[in-house]
Amino acid sequence: MSLSREQMLVEMGITPLWVLRDEPLETAHEAPGHVPAASEPLPAKLLPAEAAHQPAGLDLSAVSTSPVSTSSIAADISAVNSLDWPALQRAILECRACQLCEQRKQAVPGVGDLNPDWLFIGEGPGAEEDVRGEPFVGQAGKLLDAMLDSLDMARGNKVYIANAVKCRPPGNRTPEAAEMAACRPWLERQIALLKPKIIVLLGRAAVHAVLKEDKALGSLRGQRLEYAGIPVVVTYHPAYLLRNLPDKAKAWEDLLFARRVLRAASQSLV
Repeated sequence: MSLSREQMLVEMGITPLWVLRDEPLETAHEAPGHVPAASEPLPAKLLPAEAAHQPAGLDLSAVSTSPVSTSSIAADISAVNSLDWPALQRAILECRACQLCEQRKQAVPGVGDLNPDWLFIGEGPGAEEDVRGEPFVGQAGKLLDAMLDSLDMARGNKVYIANAVKCRPPGNRTPEAAEMAACRPWLERQIALLKPKIIVLLGRAAVHAVLKEDKALGSLRGQRLEYAGIPVVVTYHPAYLLRNLPDKAKAWEDLLFARRVLRAASQSLV
């Protein structure tokens, strides 16, 4: 994407707000039920000079004190599907189903409202998340919080945030297929218990983990996808956006699209 002179100056933080182009989302592969995109200005907080936004200090990891045999659970999907939330949290924290457990400081199940409208799923914990035990608390997390704030949302308030894998991949690399497969039962049970009204997948690894799709992320944007009857929207991972600033505008379009999908789904239930 080439930037105009005004947009380049905005990226340098010395002009008024960057306003989105009037072009629609990429819709080369629109699915039935596609909701047309609408153009709205990119909020100031999503521009490169966004203010630091501290994540909510929520502690929703009250876990059972009863032991859980994660080796048997990982091999028995029916056992995973019988877990309530406290037992699931405990099982994730004790999981040793793949090699990622060997170097972690702790597993990172997720954080947020246990009765959410929105479920955001990223790739895996980074170094800071590994230390603190909460997803998206580094620079990418600050950007995600700014994105939520732009939609008058916040983690912990009708929002839950999780990752495709619950342990940090070495060097913050992208999770491998086998690692995502080992963690998939935990993620699927989280979705079943949370019952979100919409799922937003942040990055290609999350798409692969949830939808088992290997298509380019750009080809999936702007579509109303579905997982277990729940609407799904795809967008870029915040860490990618920090390296590719112009694509913040596309991510903003994706979030507006997701909001319209959620509203349309809610109205259909009335």
